[in-house]
Amino acid sequence: MYALLIAQDADDVAIFSMVLQRAGLAVTAAKDLNRAMQTWSERPADIILLSLPDQLPLEQINCVRAETQVPLILVVNQLDERLLGDLLRAGADLVIGTAFSAKLLIAQVTALMRRAGTVPTFSLPTLKVTGLTLDPTTRTVEVDGKPLQRLTHLEFRLLYTLMINRDQVIPTETLVERVWGYTGQGDRDLVRGLVSRLRGKVETDPRQPQYILTVSGVGYSFQTDKT
Repeated sequence: MYALLIAQDADDVAIFSMVLQRAGLAVTAAKDLNRAMQTWSERPADIILLSLPDQLPLEQINCVRAETQVPLILVVNQLDERLLGDLLRAGADLVIGTAFSAKLLIAQVTALMRRAGTVPTFSLPTLKVTGLTLDPTTRTVEVDGKPLQRLTHLEFRLLYTLMINRDQVIPTETLVERVWGYTGQGDRDLVRGLVSRLRGKVETDPRQPQYILTVSGVGYSFQTDKT
C-alpha cells in the first residue's frame, strides 16, 4: 500500500514522508496537485496527504474528490471549528494544523487505512443487465460489442449504484453520497464529469446514451429497456 504526498516545502516532504512510512506506507511525493490528479488512473494511491497551506483548501478537496474517494488528509494553516466542519463536509477525512503531533498522526493514518480496508468489493455480486456485465472482483465492465474496460474506483461505484437501482431515477445528491461518501459544494459538476467518463466506457455513442440517462434537474437512471 502506498501514499501520495503533495507538498511544496522540502521540510514538509521529509516530515510527512516519515509519518506515512511509520504507518506502514510507501510514499510517492509530488509538488503539483492538479498534475498528480491528471495521472491518477496510472497509479492510484491508497491515501492522499495534502500539505499546501497557502492554497485554498476547498479547491484542493474538490480536485481530489473529482477523481477518487480514498482517505484524504489535509493540512491547513489555521484550524477553527467552522473551517473544520466545512472541510469535513466537503470530503476531507482528517484535517490537521501545521502544528501537529507526529506520533498522533501516525496513529490517525493507521486508523484511516484500517477503516478504508473494510470495503470488500470482492464480496459484491457480478451484475449482468441488458448486455452489460459489471465484475466487482476485477472492477471491469464488459459491454456487447466493446472491449473489456477497467473502471476507476469512482466509475465502479457510480455504475454499481445505478445498476442495483436500475430503471429508477437516482437524484444527484444521492449519487454524491453513495459514490463519494460526502455532501458538499460542486456536487453536480462532480457527477456530470464522472458520468461523462463512464459513458465513454460503456456507451456505443456517448452523445446518445442508451444505458446511463440524464433526468434533467433531478439526476440519472440506468435504463434496461433499450428498445
